Amino acid sequence: MKVVTGLLAAVLVMGHVAASHAVVRIGEDRGGRIGTYVDKYQNLRNSGQSVIIDGLCASACTIVLGAVPHDKICVTSHAALGFHAAWDIGSDGQAVTNPEATHMLYLMYPSAVRRWIQQRGGLTRRMIFLRGRQLADMYRPCYLDAQASSAH
Repeated sequence: MKVVTGLLAAVLVMGHVAASHAVVRIGEDRGGRIGTYVDKYQNLRNSGQSVIIDGLCASACTIVLGAVPHDKICVTSHAALGFHAAWDIGSDGQAVTNPEATHMLYLMYPSAVRRWIQQRGGLTRRMIFLRGRQLADMYRPCYLDAQASSAH
């Protein structure tokens, strides 16, 4: 019985270690509905997983910056974050900017990202991209030597 208890304890400890080092990779994510991403990233935050941004993370995908702790996010040289105003479909079927949702989205971002957005005229219909040196100055670099699951 003592051996079984010891094995069970070892399995539980190893399971905890593996879960705490789990990594989610964001590659080519063009975004979607804000509510869906808020829920997805709150669950990711609660899991304690780290995030590798290794490609495009645009629109609602960028909510990850506000939902997941800064020290749990790293970026590769391929990372690019795309920001724009939130929008709804109008009665004529065309995209209509939603000022309230845009403001809520803006407030989700860390202060350094908000400053960067403001320096470029704020969130508008036009997509602006944060990448390269400017992104690397805000987030730590990561290397793809860890196994990562794709977050789609």
